[in-house]
Amino acid sequence: MAESIMAPEQSTPDKQFEQALRPRSLADDEFIGQSRVKTRLKILIEAALGRGEPTDHVLLAGPPGLGKTSLAHIIASETGSSIRISSGPALGRPGDLAALLNSLRAGDVLFIDEIHRLSKVVEEILYPAMEDRQLDLVTGRGSGAAQRTYRIAIEPFTLVGATTRLGLLSAPLRDRFGEIYRLDYYSDPECAAIINRSAGLLEVQIRPEAAEMIATRARGTARVCNRLLRRVRDYCQVKGDGSITTELADDALEMLDIDRQGLDDMDRRILATIVRKYDGGPVGINTIAASLSEDPATIEDYHEPYLLQIGYLARTPRGRQATRRAFEHLGLTAPKRVDDPGQLAFGIDP
Repeated sequence: MAESIMAPEQSTPDKQFEQALRPRSLADDEFIGQSRVKTRLKILIEAALGRGEPTDHVLLAGPPGLGKTSLAHIIASETGSSIRISSGPALGRPGDLAALLNSLRAGDVLFIDEIHRLSKVVEEILYPAMEDRQLDLVTGRGSGAAQRTYRIAIEPFTLVGATTRLGLLSAPLRDRFGEIYRLDYYSDPECAAIINRSAGLLEVQIRPEAAEMIATRARGTARVCNRLLRRVRDYCQVKGDGSITTELADDALEMLDIDRQGLDDMDRRILATIVRKYDGGPVGINTIAASLSEDPATIEDYHEPYLLQIGYLARTPRGRQATRRAFEHLGLTAPKRVDDPGQLAFGIDP
């Protein structure tokens, strides 16, 4: 799959760039937006510091690119702790997780990204570690007398899990988290504030109107805000004097093929396929993918969430359906049978 600039997932070139822009605290001028999450998290951290204990285990849920990794780093920073980072796919065997847990020092924060991808046998290693600060080790093969279980004490720690699919987390694991925070998409003003903050850190001059323009196309996602800023900055450096004006920002976004609603070429092709080939739907995801010679998972993970968010696409028991807004965006008149924008956006997946 060719990587889209609008994809909310982190790409390899993004890592160093994002590290420089990462918020360092929960202050409103550092970590912008997510006010409810920040309020609860501040209380959690202050209470734990007052008791001289690690914070409760925290689960961060929400779409990619909203700041889950940044919050994990902030929890470690504001509690004066070190952070250890891993992910569900990287912890493929029980021994991998057991070794990591046994290496933690008192007060460490363990961040596991994509925690929903832990296998059941690996996940079960976490249960006594989270509840009792104990690690169960099984020696020997087979069952019965050939096996022995040893319980080892581990240092007190805070587990911060991140997931884009809360529903895939098992109930036993989910219930062991003391706090569960759901991150929401950012508003346009919040996106503009993120862009202005990042521009300041990059020492790039940007007009307020230009920041607002970029914000409206950033899909409510902090990572996309910063990625678009990076590309617009490059364009303005080559085509102008380096400062970002509204006119140059508009030209840059047009060059990147991102329209005023934040849709890229593939987003528009998906809508056009549903509308023009299948009369607006409903149509199955596999049929859409085959028509576009694209992988169904790519459409579901990269494109569909935003089309649902802005009410251009609906998920119904019979398949995906374009809404009235989608027809209008393509310059077409919607049939009378088409539902109002977004009415079915959270329907049942076929």
